Amino acid sequence: MQTVDFLHALDREGRSLAAAAEQAGTDTKVPTCPEWQVRDLLRHIGAVHRWATGFVAEGHTAHQPIGEAPDLTGAELVAWYRDSHRLLVDTLSAAPADLECWTFFPLSRSPLEFWARRQAHETTVHRYDAEAARGGAPSPIATDLAADGIDELLRGFHARSRSRERTAEPKALRVRATDAGQDAVWTVRLGPDGPPVTSRQADGDADAELFGPADQLYLALWNRAPVPEVSGDRSLAELWQETSGI
Repeated sequence: MQTVDFLHALDREGRSLAAAAEQAGTDTKVPTCPEWQVRDLLRHIGAVHRWATGFVAEGHTAHQPIGEAPDLTGAELVAWYRDSHRLLVDTLSAAPADLECWTFFPLSRSPLEFWARRQAHETTVHRYDAEAARGGAPSPIATDLAADGIDELLRGFHARSRSRERTAEPKALRVRATDAGQDAVWTVRLGPDGPPVTSRQADGDADAELFGPADQLYLALWNRAPVPEVSGDRSLAELWQETSGI
């Protein structure tokens, strides 16, 4: 996927998130995030959108704190979220390809592509949360977007030192999206001394494999749904669910 693809996904997913939140009502519980109501979800994602916008618009080269969301609820909060989302999409769309600003993943992507990608996935996961609160069938997640999101989670978030994925002895976990092509496979090597190291290939033997359609794996790895299929050591799948929260 390219920057323009992430921008299209971000635009689509944010509009769907706002619509689902509006239909659910801001006092409704979010079953996929049990401590939240829809108002907490909107305040969180709106504040994240404005935080990301600041890096792109102002070219900050160091970390900046996330600002506080306004104490709104109901229609006013939904409108504030829509404004936050539109500001982010418009800012990313207008940014130069050679944008320089702070990012936080050890991946070789341009800052512009990083922020478009990160916000596309942030919004997709929370769109699913909003639709879970609304009830009914959730919108589908495109296979290419889901496979990319698996890659971002494994080789981005869990490559950082703050990842809590550790095992007492070296273990290898294979993740395979069965509907996303031959290269949609990752080998995650875990151990006691540092964050997981993930390669995008079927690299050697694995102690366990998580597999299934990309969209189901994506949601499972973000702890929004059960793992579709597991072979081998099921305790590694259980470990992921217990310790992989971002």
